[in-house]
Amino acid sequence: MADPIKKLRGMRGRESRLMRWATYASTATALTLIVAKTGAWFATESVAMLSSLIDSLLDSFASLVTLIAVRQALTPADADHRFGHGKAEPLAAMMQAGFIAGSAALLLIEAIDRLIDPQPVTQTEIGLAVMTLSVVLTLALVSFQTYVVRRSKSVAIQADSVHYKADLLANVGVMLALVASGFFGLTLVDPLFGIAIAAYILKGAWDIGGDAFNMLMDRELPDEERERIKEIALGYSGVLGVHDLRTRRSGPDVFIQMHLDLNGALSLNRAHTIADAVEKDVMERFPGAEVFVHQDPVTPESPPDVTDRDQEDSAGLRAVAHPPTPGRDDQSDEEGRER
Repeated sequence: MADPIKKLRGMRGRESRLMRWATYASTATALTLIVAKTGAWFATESVAMLSSLIDSLLDSFASLVTLIAVRQALTPADADHRFGHGKAEPLAAMMQAGFIAGSAALLLIEAIDRLIDPQPVTQTEIGLAVMTLSVVLTLALVSFQTYVVRRSKSVAIQADSVHYKADLLANVGVMLALVASGFFGLTLVDPLFGIAIAAYILKGAWDIGGDAFNMLMDRELPDEERERIKEIALGYSGVLGVHDLRTRRSGPDVFIQMHLDLNGALSLNRAHTIADAVEKDVMERFPGAEVFVHQDPVTPESPPDVTDRDQEDSAGLRAVAHPPTPGRDDQSDEEGRER
Protein backbone atom coordinates (compact mmCIF):
# COMPACT_ATOMS: atom_id res chain seq x y z
CA MET A 1 0.00 0.00 0.00
CA ALA A 2 1.32 3.45 -0.93
CA ASP A 3 2.62 5.68 1.85
CA PRO A 4 -0.26 8.10 2.62
CA ILE A 5 2.21 10.83 3.61
CA LYS A 6 3.89 10.81 0.20
CA LYS A 7 0.50 10.49 -1.47
CA LEU A 8 -0.75 13.49 0.53
CA ARG A 9 2.23 15.64 -0.45
CA GLY A 10 1.77 14.89 -4.13
CA MET A 11 -1.95 15.59 -3.94
CA ARG A 12 -1.44 18.87 -2.06
CA GLY A 13 1.04 20.00 -4.73
CA ARG A 14 -1.53 19.45 -7.47
CA GLU A 15 -4.24 21.15 -5.40
CA SER A 16 -2.00 24.16 -4.78
CA ARG A 17 -1.45 24.63 -8.50
CA LEU A 18 -5.18 24.37 -9.19
CA MET A 19 -5.99 26.92 -6.48
CA ARG A 20 -3.48 29.41 -7.89
CA TRP A 21 -4.82 29.00 -11.42
CA ALA A 22 -8.36 29.51 -10.12
CA THR A 23 -7.36 32.86 -8.59
CA TYR A 24 -5.62 33.94 -11.82
CA ALA A 25 -8.68 33.01 -13.87
CA SER A 26 -11.01 34.87 -11.50
CA THR A 27 -8.97 38.09 -11.61
CA ALA A 28 -8.58 37.99 -15.40
CA THR A 29 -12.31 37.40 -15.91
CA ALA A 30 -13.28 40.28 -13.63
CA LEU A 31 -10.94 42.74 -15.37
CA THR A 32 -12.19 41.71 -18.82
CA LEU A 33 -15.81 42.19 -17.81
CA ILE A 34 -15.12 45.60 -16.23
CA VAL A 35 -13.85 46.96 -19.54
CA ALA A 36 -16.76 45.51 -21.52
CA LYS A 37 -19.49 46.54 -19.05
CA THR A 38 -18.17 50.08 -18.66
CA GLY A 39 -18.61 50.68 -22.39
CA ALA A 40 -22.02 49.01 -22.36
CA TRP A 41 -23.26 51.13 -19.44
CA PHE A 42 -22.26 54.38 -21.15
CA ALA A 43 -24.09 53.20 -24.27
CA THR A 44 -27.29 51.89 -22.65
CA GLU A 45 -27.59 53.95 -19.43
CA SER A 46 -29.30 50.89 -17.92
CA VAL A 47 -29.37 50.63 -14.12
CA ALA A 48 -29.32 46.85 -14.48
CA MET A 49 -26.13 47.19 -16.54
CA LEU A 50 -24.72 49.57 -13.93
CA SER A 51 -25.49 47.01 -11.23
CA SER A 52 -23.56 44.40 -13.17
CA LEU A 53 -20.64 46.82 -13.67
CA ILE A 54 -20.50 47.66 -9.94
CA ASP A 55 -20.52 43.98 -9.13
CA SER A 56 -17.65 43.32 -11.55
CA LEU A 57 -15.63 46.18 -10.05
CA LEU A 58 -15.97 44.64 -6.62
CA ASP A 59 -15.37 41.20 -8.12
CA SER A 60 -11.95 42.32 -9.33
CA PHE A 61 -10.99 43.59 -5.88
CA ALA A 62 -12.39 40.49 -4.17
CA SER A 63 -10.56 38.25 -6.65
CA LEU A 64 -7.32 40.08 -5.94
CA VAL A 65 -7.84 39.58 -2.19
CA THR A 66 -8.54 35.89 -2.82
CA LEU A 67 -5.36 35.58 -4.89
CA ILE A 68 -3.26 37.05 -2.06
CA ALA A 69 -5.07 34.98 0.59
CA VAL A 70 -4.65 31.69 -1.27
CA ARG A 71 -0.93 32.34 -1.77
CA GLN A 72 -0.61 33.03 1.95
CA ALA A 73 -2.71 30.00 2.93
CA LEU A 74 -0.49 27.72 0.83
CA THR A 75 2.64 28.92 2.61
CA PRO A 76 4.12 25.98 4.58
CA ALA A 77 4.00 25.98 8.37
CA ASP A 78 6.91 27.74 10.05
CA ALA A 79 8.26 28.30 13.55
CA ASP A 80 5.70 31.02 14.28
CA HIS A 81 2.75 29.27 12.62
CA ARG A 82 2.97 25.59 13.52
CA PHE A 83 -0.51 24.88 12.16
CA GLY A 84 0.13 26.62 8.85
CA HIS A 85 -1.48 29.73 7.37
CA GLY A 86 -4.83 28.25 6.33
CA LYS A 87 -6.95 30.83 8.14
CA ALA A 88 -5.92 33.43 5.58
CA GLU A 89 -8.67 31.89 3.46
CA PRO A 90 -11.65 32.50 5.79
CA LEU A 91 -10.31 36.00 6.49
CA ALA A 92 -10.42 36.68 2.74
CA ALA A 93 -13.90 35.16 2.57
CA MET A 94 -15.10 37.53 5.33
CA MET A 95 -13.71 40.47 3.34
CA GLN A 96 -15.48 39.18 0.25
CA ALA A 97 -18.75 39.04 2.18
CA GLY A 98 -18.26 42.72 3.03
CA PHE A 99 -17.54 43.61 -0.61
CA ILE A 100 -20.60 41.72 -1.78
CA ALA A 101 -22.86 43.39 0.80
CA GLY A 102 -21.47 46.80 -0.20
CA SER A 103 -22.17 46.19 -3.87
CA ALA A 104 -25.72 45.14 -3.03
CA ALA A 105 -26.27 48.35 -1.02
CA LEU A 106 -25.01 50.57 -3.87
CA LEU A 107 -27.16 48.71 -6.36
CA LEU A 108 -30.23 48.99 -4.13
CA ILE A 109 -29.81 52.76 -3.81
CA GLU A 110 -29.46 53.24 -7.58
CA ALA A 111 -32.39 50.92 -8.35
CA ILE A 112 -34.73 52.74 -5.93
CA ASP A 113 -33.73 56.09 -7.44
CA ARG A 114 -34.43 54.79 -10.95
CA LEU A 115 -37.72 53.27 -9.72
CA ILE A 116 -38.82 56.74 -8.57
CA ASP A 117 -37.56 58.42 -11.76
CA PRO A 118 -37.68 55.80 -14.57
CA GLN A 119 -35.29 56.28 -17.50
CA PRO A 120 -35.46 54.60 -20.93
CA VAL A 121 -32.80 52.07 -21.88
CA THR A 122 -30.89 52.77 -25.12
CA GLN A 123 -28.54 50.77 -27.35
CA THR A 124 -30.06 47.52 -26.16
CA GLU A 125 -28.19 45.41 -28.73
CA ILE A 126 -24.80 46.51 -27.36
CA GLY A 127 -25.88 45.70 -23.83
CA LEU A 128 -27.13 42.25 -24.82
CA ALA A 129 -23.88 41.47 -26.64
CA VAL A 130 -21.80 42.44 -23.61
CA MET A 131 -24.02 40.47 -21.23
CA THR A 132 -23.81 37.40 -23.47
CA LEU A 133 -20.02 37.64 -23.28
CA SER A 134 -20.31 38.03 -19.51
CA VAL A 135 -22.49 34.92 -19.18
CA VAL A 136 -20.11 32.79 -21.26
CA LEU A 137 -16.97 33.90 -19.38
CA THR A 138 -18.64 33.59 -15.97
CA LEU A 139 -20.02 30.14 -16.74
CA ALA A 140 -16.57 28.93 -17.78
CA LEU A 141 -15.01 30.40 -14.62
CA VAL A 142 -17.64 28.91 -12.30
CA SER A 143 -17.18 25.48 -13.89
CA PHE A 144 -13.43 25.62 -13.28
CA GLN A 145 -13.87 26.93 -9.73
CA THR A 146 -16.34 24.14 -8.94
CA TYR A 147 -13.76 21.58 -10.04
CA VAL A 148 -11.05 23.23 -7.93
CA VAL A 149 -13.28 23.41 -4.83
CA ARG A 150 -14.18 19.72 -5.22
CA ARG A 151 -10.47 18.85 -5.28
CA SER A 152 -9.11 21.30 -2.70
CA LYS A 153 -12.04 22.19 -0.36
CA SER A 154 -10.76 25.79 -0.44
CA VAL A 155 -13.18 28.12 1.36
CA ALA A 156 -11.73 31.20 -0.38
CA ILE A 157 -12.21 29.70 -3.85
CA GLN A 158 -15.65 28.50 -2.77
CA ALA A 159 -16.61 32.02 -1.65
CA ASP A 160 -15.38 33.41 -4.96
CA SER A 161 -17.35 30.73 -6.79
CA VAL A 162 -20.55 31.51 -4.87
CA HIS A 163 -20.09 35.15 -5.78
CA TYR A 164 -19.69 34.40 -9.47
CA LYS A 165 -22.66 32.03 -9.44
CA ALA A 166 -24.72 34.95 -8.16
CA ASP A 167 -23.21 37.04 -10.94
CA LEU A 168 -24.24 34.43 -13.48
CA LEU A 169 -27.88 34.63 -12.43
CA ALA A 170 -27.64 38.41 -12.18
CA ASN A 171 -26.28 38.62 -15.73
CA VAL A 172 -29.24 36.62 -17.03
CA GLY A 173 -31.53 38.98 -15.12
CA VAL A 174 -29.83 41.99 -16.69
CA MET A 175 -30.40 40.53 -20.14
CA LEU A 176 -34.11 40.07 -19.41
CA ALA A 177 -34.32 43.63 -18.08
CA LEU A 178 -32.62 44.99 -21.21
CA VAL A 179 -35.07 43.15 -23.45
CA ALA A 180 -38.13 44.25 -21.45
CA SER A 181 -37.01 47.89 -21.24
CA GLY A 182 -35.37 48.30 -24.64
CA PHE A 183 -37.77 46.39 -26.87
CA PHE A 184 -41.07 46.58 -25.00
CA GLY A 185 -40.77 49.95 -23.22
CA LEU A 186 -41.30 48.45 -19.74
CA THR A 187 -39.04 50.94 -17.97
CA LEU A 188 -39.94 49.78 -14.44
CA VAL A 189 -38.64 46.26 -15.16
CA ASP A 190 -35.05 47.53 -15.20
CA PRO A 191 -34.96 48.91 -11.61
CA LEU A 192 -37.12 46.03 -10.31
CA PHE A 193 -34.59 43.55 -11.63
CA GLY A 194 -31.88 45.63 -9.96
CA ILE A 195 -33.65 45.35 -6.59
CA ALA A 196 -34.12 41.58 -7.01
CA ILE A 197 -30.46 41.12 -7.90
CA ALA A 198 -29.42 43.19 -4.86
CA ALA A 199 -31.47 40.93 -2.58
CA TYR A 200 -29.90 37.82 -4.09
CA ILE A 201 -26.39 39.26 -3.69
CA LEU A 202 -27.10 40.05 -0.01
CA LYS A 203 -28.08 36.43 0.57
CA GLY A 204 -24.82 35.30 -0.99
CA ALA A 205 -22.89 37.66 1.31
CA TRP A 206 -24.68 36.18 4.35
CA ASP A 207 -23.87 32.60 3.32
CA ILE A 208 -20.22 33.31 2.59
CA GLY A 209 -19.75 35.27 5.82
CA GLY A 210 -21.38 32.50 7.88
CA ASP A 211 -19.13 29.78 6.48
CA ALA A 212 -16.00 31.88 6.97
CA PHE A 213 -17.01 32.79 10.54
CA ASN A 214 -17.52 29.11 11.43
CA MET A 215 -14.06 28.29 10.15
CA LEU A 216 -12.45 31.15 12.06
CA MET A 217 -14.20 29.91 15.22
CA ASP A 218 -12.87 26.36 14.67
CA ARG A 219 -16.28 24.81 14.30
CA GLU A 220 -16.34 21.01 14.29
CA LEU A 221 -16.66 19.06 11.04
CA PRO A 222 -20.22 17.94 10.16
CA ASP A 223 -21.65 15.15 12.34
CA GLU A 224 -21.64 12.63 9.50
CA GLU A 225 -17.90 13.16 8.98
CA ARG A 226 -17.20 12.81 12.71
CA GLU A 227 -19.17 9.55 12.79
CA ARG A 228 -17.20 8.34 9.80
CA ILE A 229 -13.92 8.99 11.65
CA LYS A 230 -15.15 7.00 14.64
CA GLU A 231 -16.23 4.12 12.43
CA ILE A 232 -12.77 3.98 10.83
CA ALA A 233 -11.06 3.81 14.23
CA LEU A 234 -13.48 1.28 15.70
CA GLY A 235 -13.00 -0.89 12.62
CA TYR A 236 -9.72 -2.08 14.11
CA SER A 237 -10.17 -5.00 16.52
CA GLY A 238 -7.60 -3.62 18.96
CA VAL A 239 -9.53 -0.37 19.41
CA LEU A 240 -12.02 -0.73 22.25
CA GLY A 241 -13.38 2.82 22.13
CA VAL A 242 -12.92 6.38 20.85
CA HIS A 243 -13.33 9.56 22.88
CA ASP A 244 -12.32 13.24 22.92
CA LEU A 245 -12.64 13.50 19.13
CA ARG A 246 -11.81 17.04 18.06
CA THR A 247 -11.92 18.32 14.50
CA ARG A 248 -11.54 21.65 12.73
CA ARG A 249 -10.83 23.06 9.31
CA SER A 250 -8.34 25.82 8.56
CA GLY A 251 -8.46 26.79 4.90
CA PRO A 252 -7.30 23.76 2.90
CA ASP A 253 -6.15 21.97 6.06
CA VAL A 254 -8.17 19.65 8.29
CA PHE A 255 -7.04 18.77 11.81
CA ILE A 256 -8.34 15.64 13.57
CA GLN A 257 -7.48 14.65 17.15
CA MET A 258 -8.82 11.70 19.12
CA HIS A 259 -8.08 9.30 21.98
CA LEU A 260 -8.16 5.55 21.38
CA ASP A 261 -9.02 3.09 24.15
CA LEU A 262 -6.60 0.17 23.77
CA ASN A 263 -6.04 -3.05 25.69
CA GLY A 264 -3.75 -2.22 28.58
CA ALA A 265 -2.00 -5.57 28.24
CA LEU A 266 -0.68 -4.71 24.75
CA SER A 267 3.00 -3.85 24.38
CA LEU A 268 3.95 -0.25 23.69
CA ASN A 269 5.14 -1.24 20.24
CA ARG A 270 1.82 -2.95 19.45
CA ALA A 271 -0.25 -0.01 20.72
CA HIS A 272 1.80 2.38 18.62
CA THR A 273 1.36 0.19 15.53
CA ILE A 274 -2.42 0.21 15.96
CA ALA A 275 -2.55 3.99 16.46
CA ASP A 276 -0.30 4.53 13.45
CA ALA A 277 -2.55 2.34 11.28
CA VAL A 278 -5.63 4.32 12.37
CA GLU A 279 -3.89 7.61 11.58
CA LYS A 280 -2.94 6.48 8.07
CA ASP A 281 -6.42 5.10 7.39
CA VAL A 282 -8.12 8.34 8.43
CA MET A 283 -5.64 10.36 6.34
CA GLU A 284 -6.49 8.23 3.30
CA ARG A 285 -10.23 8.73 3.82
CA PHE A 286 -9.84 12.48 4.55
CA PRO A 287 -7.22 13.77 2.08
CA GLY A 288 -5.38 16.81 3.37
CA ALA A 289 -6.02 16.02 7.04
CA GLU A 290 -3.44 16.01 9.81
CA VAL A 291 -4.37 13.29 12.30
CA PHE A 292 -3.18 13.08 15.91
CA VAL A 293 -3.99 9.98 17.96
CA HIS A 294 -3.44 9.53 21.70
CA GLN A 295 -3.46 6.02 23.18
CA ASP A 296 -5.30 5.39 26.45
CA PRO A 297 -4.85 1.98 28.15
CA VAL A 298 -7.99 0.37 29.55
CA THR A 299 -8.57 -2.91 31.39
CA PRO A 300 -10.39 -5.38 29.12
CA GLU A 301 -12.84 -7.97 30.36
CA SER A 302 -10.61 -10.74 28.97
CA PRO A 303 -6.96 -9.72 28.43
CA PRO A 304 -5.30 -11.19 25.35
CA ASP A 305 -3.12 -14.23 25.52
CA VAL A 306 0.34 -12.74 25.05
CA THR A 307 2.11 -16.09 25.22
CA ASP A 308 1.58 -16.56 21.50
CA ARG A 309 3.79 -14.00 19.75
CA ASP A 310 1.94 -14.30 16.43
CA GLN A 311 -1.40 -13.76 18.13
CA GLU A 312 -0.11 -10.61 19.81
CA ASP A 313 1.15 -9.24 16.50
CA SER A 314 -2.28 -9.60 14.89
CA ALA A 315 -4.32 -8.40 17.88
CA GLY A 316 -4.80 -4.80 16.85
CA LEU A 317 -4.88 -4.77 13.06
CA ARG A 318 -7.35 -5.92 10.45
CA ALA A 319 -5.55 -8.60 8.47
CA VAL A 320 -7.26 -7.70 5.19
CA ALA A 321 -6.74 -3.93 5.25
CA HIS A 322 -3.39 -3.84 7.07
CA PRO A 323 -1.62 -7.24 7.15
CA PRO A 324 0.95 -7.47 9.97
CA THR A 325 4.58 -7.18 8.91
CA PRO A 326 7.04 -9.44 10.76
CA GLY A 327 9.37 -7.45 12.98
CA ARG A 328 13.13 -7.73 13.26
CA ASP A 329 12.79 -9.81 16.43
CA ASP A 330 10.57 -12.32 14.59
CA GLN A 331 13.16 -12.68 11.85
CA SER A 332 15.92 -13.19 14.41
CA ASP A 333 13.88 -15.92 16.16
CA GLU A 334 13.30 -17.66 12.82
CA GLU A 335 17.00 -17.55 11.98
CA GLY A 336 17.80 -18.92 15.44
CA ARG A 337 15.41 -21.85 14.99
CA GLU A 338 16.97 -22.65 11.59
CA ARG A 339 20.43 -22.68 13.10
